[in-house]
Amino acid sequence: MSDGSVQHQRQSQPAVPVLEEQLDGEVLSAVPDRGQWRYRPRRVGMLWRSRPLRVIAVFTVLALCGLVILALVRDQTGTQGLFVGLGLAVLPVPVLMTAFRWLDRVEPGPWRNMLFAFAWGACAAALVAIIANSFATRWIATATADPGSADTLGATVIAPVVEESAKAAAVLLLFLFRRRDFGGIVDGVVVAGFTATGFAFTENILYLGNAFGEDQQMGSGFASVTAATFFVRAVMSPFAHPLFTVLTGIAFGIAASSAPHQRLRRLALPLVGLLLAMGMHALWNGSSSFGPYGFYAVYGAFMVPAFGLVTWLAIWARRRELRTLGVELPAYATAGWLSPAEPLALSSMRARGMARDIARRRAAADGPYARPHGHAHSGHAPTHAHGASHPHHRMPAAARKEVKARGRAAARTVAEYESFATSLAFLRRQARRGTAGPDFTERERELLHHLWQRRETAGPALAYAAQATGRLRPRPVAAVRRPYPHPSYPYDGRPYSAPAYTAAPYTNPPRPPYTDTHGYGPQG
Repeated sequence: MSDGSVQHQRQSQPAVPVLEEQLDGEVLSAVPDRGQWRYRPRRVGMLWRSRPLRVIAVFTVLALCGLVILALVRDQTGTQGLFVGLGLAVLPVPVLMTAFRWLDRVEPGPWRNMLFAFAWGACAAALVAIIANSFATRWIATATADPGSADTLGATVIAPVVEESAKAAAVLLLFLFRRRDFGGIVDGVVVAGFTATGFAFTENILYLGNAFGEDQQMGSGFASVTAATFFVRAVMSPFAHPLFTVLTGIAFGIAASSAPHQRLRRLALPLVGLLLAMGMHALWNGSSSFGPYGFYAVYGAFMVPAFGLVTWLAIWARRRELRTLGVELPAYATAGWLSPAEPLALSSMRARGMARDIARRRAAADGPYARPHGHAHSGHAPTHAHGASHPHHRMPAAARKEVKARGRAAARTVAEYESFATSLAFLRRQARRGTAGPDFTERERELLHHLWQRRETAGPALAYAAQATGRLRPRPVAAVRRPYPHPSYPYDGRPYSAPAYTAAPYTNPPRPPYTDTHGYGPQG
């Protein structure tokens, strides 16, 4: 190409506006209004990035699965059988959910995760199991021309593989997309337990509804099949499905606490846990084929010991979480963020509950309607023992309501303090293991900020609880004559022989973790 042609092309290209010309407004003044734009920015994937939309979409899909499940169950059991099965199947659900929620008291997971897990098990996993099990059993019966063996093979081979895989999908989804809420064995056990509880709920509706239909055909009412089915599934073995899936949850919990470089362990453990769940499920389903006493033999010799072992492991993991607070938080006490007694109280569920109760009582006692200090310890006998002259009885209704609200707010403040301190301890443990992520410093500072804001209410209550529960042994100090025999409040700012808890709670308050003015950092 000749130089002349190149020069001609350069001359034919439109001129590019210079920056100085744009600043003069000559170009900007020619831009049309937004309603007349010919070009609009493309928002690729912006719709799905909306968190409310994702939540609505997920629960809409689960609700549709639930409607399909109800239609399928009603088709098999009839309307009466559906309602009878639903009424009986819901009875063990609160017991199971309460047990798993109790296990998760140290650092409770968000309720949205628990509800998702339960809904997944009750709707999505149950729908997959019903469709897949029915299709596989019919295919085996057609291929072998032996319906009896097809039912046995479907119950002992197909059902364990399909059902445990469907339930494990919920654990996997929370493991991948809610990783910050999935930090160890307890989290895996709770998520798996809620998923399996939902699955067992739907399955019990089907079994109890079919049993009621058989009783109706025989004219025996609830006296025979329905009662026996309820006793076996809801009384003898309500933890059967949770026990199977908890094995998968334990494996995911161990994988979540593993270091990032342990890739083989993080990939292999969930598969091993899933295989163990399938094997235990197959043994349970096949126990009836081992003879007339096979079910009782498997139940007594295998299921009960396995349940005891898994329960012990879950409680041990819960206690280890409490010990984590006692190991990790003293570093912050040394730095001045906490008092020396607080890690001791935070590592005890009894002391934590006592601290909330103490804060509630102190907030009520320190209000404008509180009894003057020493009133009960004067020379006169306490007249409120008969209930007639108790301060709360002399208060107007609005004042009593205000006192209760103030007490609840103080207890809530202590509960929030305990929650943030627990998250801080677990975050520090993750940092030592190398699993905290690149935003460790920002998350640590944010948690310290939350603690600093609540220290005046929570700190003294926790310090007193540590001493009252025997976790802190006070050093002997010289007796001081007081104007009254006993303090008017369970503690008076000196839970142990240390300086009083003032606005700056420690002699050398720590430096602010950051110096910006956007609401973070301790505010003295």
